[in-house]
Amino acid sequence: AVEACGFPAGTFALLHGAKPETGLALVREPQLAAVGFTGSERAGRALFNAAAARPVPIPVFAEMGSINPVFVLPGALRERGAQIAEGLAGSFTLGVGQFCTKPGVVFGVRSPEWETFCGLVATKAAAVPAGTMLHRGISDAFARSLTAVGDVTWLLRGPAHVARVDGDQWRQRPQLAHECFGPYTLLVTLNDVAEMAQLAVGLAGQLTVALHGTAVDFQGAAELMEAAARRAGRVVCNGFPTGVEVVPSMQHGGPYPASTDARFTAVGTAAIARFARPVSWQNFPAELLPPELADANPLGLLRVVEGKPTREPLAAS
Repeated sequence: AVEACGFPAGTFALLHGAKPETGLALVREPQLAAVGFTGSERAGRALFNAAAARPVPIPVFAEMGSINPVFVLPGALRERGAQIAEGLAGSFTLGVGQFCTKPGVVFGVRSPEWETFCGLVATKAAAVPAGTMLHRGISDAFARSLTAVGDVTWLLRGPAHVARVDGDQWRQRPQLAHECFGPYTLLVTLNDVAEMAQLAVGLAGQLTVALHGTAVDFQGAAELMEAAARRAGRVVCNGFPTGVEVVPSMQHGGPYPASTDARFTAVGTAAIARFARPVSWQNFPAELLPPELADANPLGLLRVVEGKPTREPLAAS
């Protein structure tokens, strides 16, 4: 593909290396001008710090995951709690829970419907077939993160895992807000929708926040919706965040620590903007301008014809 498009040799290269030193050496390479990364917060921050410490710093666009909270409002719970529980079970176990956008925590208001919902989530997740994680390192890290969760009420233990706490426990134990990269989710019981909004304001940056509600629910949840938009790069209404699509509207990023630069996306057609540097050619005569800006080709389109890049003028509109 590189040859067919006429790109220079070295446009694509693949380097294997399991040790952190490999990534750090690449980031420190003087010829590199920008870095994209997907992985843990610890590794992403190490690369970010190394890039900032260079004699000539370069940007690091690190996507470091999140817990992707889900808020289930009371009306939605009454109308379609069973449907939401089934969707949640499928979402947090998808790909053995190894998605950056896996919903790792779910907030709901104390009620009989919420109790039924919690039981259904565990029942549905228990029916999901066991899967194999990508490699032993991820599996071992997942086991350690489950241990770090500490004292919770377990509704399901393996192969998928579902736990419960109340709002006070959530506030008092910051470790509960750390990502567990695997088939695990935490159900948090709150007293009312106002408490939901308070907790949403205190969340760290997220890739996604999902809101399940009815029209009446959302009329009384303006503060919650505003907090969701401030805390996440993608806000999902009556759906689940797993699964992304390469389209112009996709935003896969969010406030730190979800990513190191919330203005950019790691997925979608706009992702190329991370690696495009704007240049303004001021007061240049037409004959000295690059072909893309030449007066004879004001709306140039680069396309590939018979394996060769060709600039095709477009009619002005």
